[in-house]
Amino acid sequence: GPISVAKYMQLALTSPVGGYYTKGQVLGRKGDFVTSPEISQMFGEIIAVWFVLHWEMMGRPAKTDFVELGPGHGTLMDDILRASRRFPGFFASIQNVHLVERSPELRRMQHKKLGCDSQHTQMIKDHDNIDIPTQSRSTLRGGLTVNWYDLVEQIDSNTDNVPLVIAHEFFDALPIYKFERGNDGLWHEILVDIADSDRKDIAASAAANQQDLKQPLFATLFDKGDQVEVSPESARIMAQISKWISAKRGMGLVIDYGQDWTQGDTFRGIKEHKFARPLSFPGSMDLTADVDFRYLRAAAGEQVKCHGPIEQGTFLHLMGIQARLQQLLQSTNDTKLQKNLVDCYKRLTDPHSMGRIYKVLSVFPSS
Repeated sequence: GPISVAKYMQLALTSPVGGYYTKGQVLGRKGDFVTSPEISQMFGEIIAVWFVLHWEMMGRPAKTDFVELGPGHGTLMDDILRASRRFPGFFASIQNVHLVERSPELRRMQHKKLGCDSQHTQMIKDHDNIDIPTQSRSTLRGGLTVNWYDLVEQIDSNTDNVPLVIAHEFFDALPIYKFERGNDGLWHEILVDIADSDRKDIAASAAANQQDLKQPLFATLFDKGDQVEVSPESARIMAQISKWISAKRGMGLVIDYGQDWTQGDTFRGIKEHKFARPLSFPGSMDLTADVDFRYLRAAAGEQVKCHGPIEQGTFLHLMGIQARLQQLLQSTNDTKLQKNLVDCYKRLTDPHSMGRIYKVLSVFPSS
């Protein structure tokens, strides 16, 4: 029978059998989409500088842990750690790297990218009886301990280490529920079903939805026929990391594409760097929906203070990406490489590329 859009996304993206993220090359030019860290090292370096700056402002805590949600190939964390070594006091504070990653194949890629020592790696078996890492040591990055988890809640919260949380293009892939306001004024859930034409399509449920849409936002700001997308899993995870940040005096960055309001129909597929019908190739393409940053801020609650979101281009410029670009340009006489550096800078910051649609939200303790 019909299933929720959230269930469809969960099965298509993370199912051990045929899930999109359980496969190998999903990111980069050979995959279906390219993320900012894959475009240029400057992105990760700027993120590192942001954490160093606020670590200084928060009194240089002696022990910190990096926590990354959805690390992809490991490129962003690798660039952050490499750049962090230029700040010895900050780098010395880093005790652990915690990576939340369900995909066995991506875990193996992260293990390799971070230069982990196979002799000191703890393994478990995946559904194909192939080893996947759960803990290792990065000889490439100063012997740091690297830990992997399926779920955010599995990370040990009994330590006093200050959490430094980064979630880059993580929330956009979390399951969403879709609703449409009916002629009766009530919200009805939109479900995934098999249409009569033997093609997969989205059909509205006749029954009243089971989700709790009691927020004033949903009661007053939408007309009949309007659609909304809601991600309870995003709210749960945002509340969890906010709880850490508040209790441990940490900090966090959420970087994703979306808006600072609840949107309608943004659910889509991405295949071979192009948008596609989200139900066309289940398990063979990425599924995504724009992030509702206002929803994330509400989920974070009063235990933390959120700043932003601001546009990615604005954030990168405020943090000095132009100065870093000039340093890199002066480090080489290769005109082809120089052009590539400028092209990458423009792609990350230009409002008509990634500079506007991608937003940055920072999170700090409320007091």
